[in-house]
Amino acid sequence: MDSRLRRQLFHDTLRIRLIEEEIAARYGEQEMRTPVHLSIGQEACAVGACAALRTSDYAFGSHRSHGHYLAKGGDLTAMLAELYGRATGCCRGKGGSMHLVDLKVGFLGATSIVASTIPIAAGSAFASKLRGEDRVTAVFLGEAATEEGVFHEAANFATLHKLPLVFFCENNLYSVYSGLEVRQPAHRPTWASAKGHGLRVLYGDGNDLEEAYELSLKSVDAARAGEGPVFLELATYRWREHCGHNYDNHIGYRTEAEYQAWRARCPIERAQQRLIADGLLGAAEVDEMRARIDAEVKAAFEAARNAPWPEPEEMATQVYAEGANAT
Repeated sequence: MDSRLRRQLFHDTLRIRLIEEEIAARYGEQEMRTPVHLSIGQEACAVGACAALRTSDYAFGSHRSHGHYLAKGGDLTAMLAELYGRATGCCRGKGGSMHLVDLKVGFLGATSIVASTIPIAAGSAFASKLRGEDRVTAVFLGEAATEEGVFHEAANFATLHKLPLVFFCENNLYSVYSGLEVRQPAHRPTWASAKGHGLRVLYGDGNDLEEAYELSLKSVDAARAGEGPVFLELATYRWREHCGHNYDNHIGYRTEAEYQAWRARCPIERAQQRLIADGLLGAAEVDEMRARIDAEVKAAFEAARNAPWPEPEEMATQVYAEGANAT
């Protein structure tokens, strides 16, 4: 991996962290009237995956997809405007945090229902294959999505038709407040469910930015080459509460010690230390990078907050497909 790419991956990961930290800092103002599921701690998964994709490739997210949207090239100001419910939002202010779309960069959507984008992504990959397009579809999911029936149906269909589809599974150990031990048998790793359907399976450290990228590239290249669907499981951890801007280590479903152990594996700090050790980045450069990102984020928040509200007539638009009969 060349030095320029390594620096870019670090920048993009740091950018997502600073954006979401600013969302967390402002959320208490009660102006963002939408639930937020922050990916702080998990940023390397999104950046590694999307860096392996082309702009022309398609990607689908889930309820925790700020990072996916941004890493795929989504518009920051449009995302923030969406959180503020403004007309300039990427869903015109009607979708909120869990419904992000940017067709220009191939981010076809995120939804709040666990696993709901998986069959749609399989359909997207199937369409690309039928059309003979050189396009990969990526779908982001948590490990809990593998417990849903649609995952198994989509995995079976994707394998049967050798679809150019990559399942990017971010295993952060929890489904809301339920750990793996009460959801999946201890003797079976999550990726085994995918392997049972015949998918190629890869597993790695989602908090190692460069490893996440290398595994993602291997997965995307295999799918693009016609080798069939790939399931990439990346181990990671969310720092903040399931939904919201606070920390929740005190409520009993996980321990402070567990959080601190994962905090020590911060993907940004690890990447920064590696770049500095290799002579590719200096402390002053990191400060300058942070300052530029901070300025961008503040300007985007200002633009989003000052954007107009949707007109009342907008409530009935984009509800049905164009030309569909609303009755």
